[in-house]
Amino acid sequence: ELFNISVQQASYGKKNGVWYGPAMPSSNWKPPLSRKPSIVEAADAPPPGGGSKPSSGRVIRIINNQDHTVQCRVLLNLRTSQPFEEVLEDLGQVLKMNGAKRMYTVSGQEVRSFSQLRNEFADVDTFYLATSVGALSSPLVEDAREAGTRSRRARSKSRARVLYAGNPISFEQAVKYSLMEVMKEEPIRVTIRGLRRTFYPPLHHPPHDNSPPEKRLQISWVYGYRGTDSKRNLWVLPTGEIMYFVGAVAVLYDRDEDTQRHYIGHTEDIQCMDLHPSREMVASGQRAGRNRKTQAHIRIWSTETLLTLYVFGMGEFEIGVSAVAFSQLNGGSYVLAVDAGRERILSVWQWQWGHLLGKVATLQDDLTGAAFHPLDDNLLITHGKGHLTFWTRRKDGFFERTDIIKPPSRTNVTTLQFEQDGDVVTADGDGFITIYSVDSDGAYFVRNEFEAHTKGISALVMLSEGTLLSGGERDRKIIAWDTLQNYKKITETKVSIMIIQIHIFNVNIMMISSFIESNLQESAGGVRSIYPQRPGRNDGNIYVGTTKNNIMEGSLQRRFNQVVFGHSRHLWGLAVHPDDDLFATGGHDKNIAMWRRNKLLWSVQGLYECVSLCFHPFGVVLAAGSTEGHLVVLNAENGAPVVTIRVCGSPLNCLGYNPAIKMFIVCS
Repeated sequence: ELFNISVQQASYGKKNGVWYGPAMPSSNWKPPLSRKPSIVEAADAPPPGGGSKPSSGRVIRIINNQDHTVQCRVLLNLRTSQPFEEVLEDLGQVLKMNGAKRMYTVSGQEVRSFSQLRNEFADVDTFYLATSVGALSSPLVEDAREAGTRSRRARSKSRARVLYAGNPISFEQAVKYSLMEVMKEEPIRVTIRGLRRTFYPPLHHPPHDNSPPEKRLQISWVYGYRGTDSKRNLWVLPTGEIMYFVGAVAVLYDRDEDTQRHYIGHTEDIQCMDLHPSREMVASGQRAGRNRKTQAHIRIWSTETLLTLYVFGMGEFEIGVSAVAFSQLNGGSYVLAVDAGRERILSVWQWQWGHLLGKVATLQDDLTGAAFHPLDDNLLITHGKGHLTFWTRRKDGFFERTDIIKPPSRTNVTTLQFEQDGDVVTADGDGFITIYSVDSDGAYFVRNEFEAHTKGISALVMLSEGTLLSGGERDRKIIAWDTLQNYKKITETKVSIMIIQIHIFNVNIMMISSFIESNLQESAGGVRSIYPQRPGRNDGNIYVGTTKNNIMEGSLQRRFNQVVFGHSRHLWGLAVHPDDDLFATGGHDKNIAMWRRNKLLWSVQGLYECVSLCFHPFGVVLAAGSTEGHLVVLNAENGAPVVTIRVCGSPLNCLGYNPAIKMFIVCS
């Protein structure tokens, strides 16, 4: 046990941050500045590495040999000019001992100088104090002493250990002595880059009851959309809800009711999803975590109840599931999956029973997608960089491979769709659309190929009336093509008696138009996904997911409006308004956004990447710290810039207003 001990006769002490010498009635007493203090309060000791002299201090535990329950931890100044014998007397007073003259190790070896503490006994932390020679009385100490006499090992290292290296301490007059705090736990010693560091436990611990509270957090709203690094990530359910995934959560967003539902069954980030042909179930695959509970697997869950129906693939996927798709012809009884591991294994599952029907190693380094052929459940197609392959699954589970595009071709097939007669339509990274047909012998050939976009195409959607929509990732264009007229670009078409003019919108100018005029010039990003707002109605209204994590809605006949806003890079800045239901976010995409609950009030794009945010105590302005050391202050009402200050050349990680409203602190 360790005790707090009050001593009045100690030579030196500290109270309220003031050092002083022995209490004397005379007010003219001056502290002996010629000597360094030998005993220092451990909690207020100079920090490690603060001075130029190594081994100037050491924390040890001292025990009263006459009463082993009396012990405490002290910090000794090993370079003090005070004689070693006087230091022993001071230590004895701390332990309620009169005339302490000897110090022994646990093994019974006597310590006679500061030099021995620095060198020979540098690894020893516990010492006994005795009043005379041979006064050690503990049986444990006696056994240790006998063992120590048989084998005595001296310290081999000549360089002293650096624990505390403080500068000489000056003293001021005081009246009373207050004992140092007792260290109640053993310190932890860690070697970091060749230097041994000592970390001391806190003096005041939290309550022993560490059980979690009865309350549980529940997701209320998920902000943003993952379009930066994922494909086929946007669907519309029969209820009209928009479905997409962010992190490990699948989001079902009802625009009419302004509500969200969340499927939270996954334990790691969702990498791919697909909607069942009945549009009542979803297959979603996650990446692999670091333990057994977070293995990569596939989940089948209901869009109505959000309950998990089936889980399969545990232990079958190496890194994660990079692609998943339902079969079409047999009512979605099969699910294909692509392992994100080194061999890119393609597997087919009968998900109702969790049976693996077959698998094959594609051995493709950059495989971007896979799908079942809509007219043949045993025909699978995989595509990627320099890769377009048809796989025919036999009854024995083996696959026959037919390479349509193979190395050294540099064509990067980004996405594919199917015509009503089963012909395959592909898009590539060079902006070309290619249509593959099959001849009478079953061989595939190129029926048509044309340049659709100036750069890569990231999305293809085949509408029910035979119109193909293509979305460009770089040129940010959405173009309609008539498949019945050999993929003629639609500029004017007839539907019954009505003549509809089709326009091509540039997604680069489709941003929210509220509050800030500069937002009209903001880029929403390239096209990532396209999905009809009302599948089967052919009214031309679509949702567009962008590469900068936004979801837009509109049609080829009217402007696009923003439905979901998201940061496209790391999100580091977050601040809550002091009085209102507002909060602000900022990230490396240089965007700063203001939210009221789940509504975006305004967003501005600055010149610098944001890493920290802070509201004024009155909430009138918002301060932002950048990665380049700029402090930017914005008007909290509309995001208009107030002032910009260059503080330093490093990121401003922390910001804070003084409650007195007169000072502002910036930390880098």
